[in-house]
Amino acid sequence: MSGRTQARACPERTCVGCRERAAKDELLRIVAIEGTCVPDPRGTLPGRGAYVHPALVCLDLAVRRRAFPRAFRLQGPLDTAKLRGNLEAAETVAEQATP
Repeated sequence: MSGRTQARACPERTCVGCRERAAKDELLRIVAIEGTCVPDPRGTLPGRGAYVHPALVCLDLAVRRRAFPRAFRLQGPLDTAKLRGNLEAAETVAEQATP
């Protein structure tokens, strides 16, 4: 026996809102495109990405802490309205799905 396990390591990322580490597939990748934060659920958009839990609480923390401009290494505030609408819609669907 070589001592190696068959389980593969799961990549981890840090949420820019709550600063907790989580598995990459539990977080939502965000990309800055022309001054707007855009969700990238497939993880294929080009450019630097930031990760956040798909919850409004973490999004609010990230906006309050000005974490997105720092993570993207950009100057000035970024528009998060599209991202907020996407997360609100996802939470509404999740609430309706659970009885």
